[in-house]
Amino acid sequence: MSDIRILAIDIGAGTQDILLYDSRTTIENCVKLILPSQTTILAGRIARATAAGRDIFLTGQLMGGGPCVRAIKRHLRQGFRVYATPQAAKTIRDNPAEVRELGVRIVDVPPDGDVLVLETKDVDLEALRAALAPFDVTLPEEYAIAVQDHGETLEGSQRRFRFRHWREFVRQGGELARLIYAPGETPSYLTRMLAVQETIPAAWVMDTGAAAFWGALCDPQVAAHRDEGLVIVNVGNQHTIGALVQGERIWGLFEHHTAIVDTARIGSLVEELQNGTLQNEVVYGENGHGAYIDPAYPGGFGFVAITGPQRHLARGLGYYEAVPYGDMMLSGAFGLVAAFLHRRGLPMHR
Repeated sequence: MSDIRILAIDIGAGTQDILLYDSRTTIENCVKLILPSQTTILAGRIARATAAGRDIFLTGQLMGGGPCVRAIKRHLRQGFRVYATPQAAKTIRDNPAEVRELGVRIVDVPPDGDVLVLETKDVDLEALRAALAPFDVTLPEEYAIAVQDHGETLEGSQRRFRFRHWREFVRQGGELARLIYAPGETPSYLTRMLAVQETIPAAWVMDTGAAAFWGALCDPQVAAHRDEGLVIVNVGNQHTIGALVQGERIWGLFEHHTAIVDTARIGSLVEELQNGTLQNEVVYGENGHGAYIDPAYPGGFGFVAITGPQRHLARGLGYYEAVPYGDMMLSGAFGLVAAFLHRRGLPMHR
């Protein structure tokens, strides 16, 4: 195998977890960074504009919302103006009418006057390049990026729309290798992933939940249960997602909001998933996204592995805490590299 370097970035609501994978060295010696996510950084800039009493103009790509959207709403409540280009406005809502209802003015160019211009994007390669340059570290030409993409939802429930994507994935065979998209493969409705690929045309993209599944399987103790079947649960800062995994496929899964679930509810979600009895409408009714299990699910998946920054919520349930390559915070980044190399027919070197 020729040498390969990959910049893998797993972008969550709070952090962007970065691995510069280099096949010439052990993973333990690869460059790793845990940095604030771009939405968190943008939220801070908007908050400073609010404190300074300045209007803002958002321009750039669709990116992750969460913290930055909450900051935008606070800015508007304080009586200051928010302008946004049509693409940047999609960070707030897919439907421009809903964006305008919040008080955001959608324009093509910034208005005259003292307006702070802020760029919207999930990945800032120039900032990373500048940060690494003093250490003689250069960026590679291969990229694998994970974001959570609800899919473009112009009307109806975002939660239902996102979970429809998961359900159809399982119905079509649930093949793990299909969870990562090469340039040109990304479905048209996954607009956040497409925005990443517009920023970085060579990027392969993946959902953060999918990256966590692949990452957990990089832990040898988790991988040892792959043939018999197991449950993998990623307890993220905003979303908790669990899947029935066996061999090269996913048999079923659920997705919920982490702020809503506690230890007992995680335990019952996992148990019902294992038993094949978890109901979509129950999870959705709790303000989660949903659940789906293939009717042919064979059952008997007893081993449970957990990962994610909020995995402490599942402690006490007797689950194994996956620690791929000794670093749980980079589970998603390891998963991105593993999926990328698998699609290329390459092994993941240590």
